Amino acid sequence: MENTHANYDPNQKVYKIEKKDKTLELSMHDLLRDFKKYGNRVSDLHLKVGEPPCFRVDGDLVRAGDPLDSNTTEYLIFSLIPEAERLKLRNKLMEVDTSYHFEDYQFRINVFYDNDGIAAAIRALSMTIPTVEEIGFPNKVWKDIVDRNQGLVVVTGITGAGKSTTIASMIERINQDRACRIFTLEDPIEFLFKPQKALISQREIHKNTESFGSGLRSLLREDPDIIFVGEMRDIDSAAWTLTAAETGHLVFSTLHTRDSTGTITRILDFFPSARQDEIRNQLSLSLAYIISQKLIPKKYPPGRVVAMEILNNNPAVSNLIRTGKIEQIYSIMQSRTKDKLEENMITLEKSLERLAAKDIITVEEAMKWVNRPTSFNLSGTMPEIIKD
Repeated sequence: MENTHANYDPNQKVYKIEKKDKTLELSMHDLLRDFKKYGNRVSDLHLKVGEPPCFRVDGDLVRAGDPLDSNTTEYLIFSLIPEAERLKLRNKLMEVDTSYHFEDYQFRINVFYDNDGIAAAIRALSMTIPTVEEIGFPNKVWKDIVDRNQGLVVVTGITGAGKSTTIASMIERINQDRACRIFTLEDPIEFLFKPQKALISQREIHKNTESFGSGLRSLLREDPDIIFVGEMRDIDSAAWTLTAAETGHLVFSTLHTRDSTGTITRILDFFPSARQDEIRNQLSLSLAYIISQKLIPKKYPPGRVVAMEILNNNPAVSNLIRTGKIEQIYSIMQSRTKDKLEENMITLEKSLERLAAKDIITVEEAMKWVNRPTSFNLSGTMPEIIKD
């Protein structure tokens, strides 16, 4: 890089960038400390050549500081990743997923190349796992989930919707209350669990096992009670996840889908048409709950609040899955809303209505996030809110 020289302090991860006309000091650790400074309002840090560091604050990107040149961007990113991952990037120009622990946070890092050079997306995960009460469940469905011994619980949403946090809160409650064996398969490991009543093993893809599929095959021979599969990514991981749930384990997993019916369709789409009947039957028996969530900007104070859609696989839903009548499931969620085991459902629209009626979010913000605008009816929630 012309007229530029960087000196690196490995203890503080500080780079003194000496340019022709000035010297800049840029610390990777100072950038990471900003997550703690602003609390849970900041979820991600993006580093990209030609742009200042960008933080995602309350869902929006905020630029901070001066634009980064290519050498500085590489120095900053490489300071967080192991030497083996640096070699992969230098030799093959491939993407890398890894993690980094600093002070009160575990950081999930994805490094990649775009047209301008190296770039990174850094997600902050607090070392403190929130309680299930703090998550913001719209009903007491979590009580049924943490008491279960078997079944598949899928938590879905876009990147950054808090899926891992929701699952971690339920696993941590189980860890506190039950003497059982818990395994996680993650890419990379996010929340770090400290065994309490439970015995917990956390395994990272490409570090402790080759893939989700191979890890699950091995894990089913390791006497698990509860399994967390970081993501169902392909037919292999989806098939083994369903098998684990069907054979008497409580299984948590995630998908990048926006609602419950879309989640069922996505799982079925992993498999060829010749297996659709078999998988529908398997899913109808093994599925327990689908929780689809979004993080919505609050009205005041600044921050975000979770809105959840919850599908309980009761006998009526199970029958619709088995017979392929997925489009009829939404109407069941609209009516089975009582806080009891055979119901305990809520649509995303109803969840948003409650938040808006309680003045936690604005009606305008709620309308931005609904999946079915025609099903959003704020006036219809008022008697329910008054009753609460």
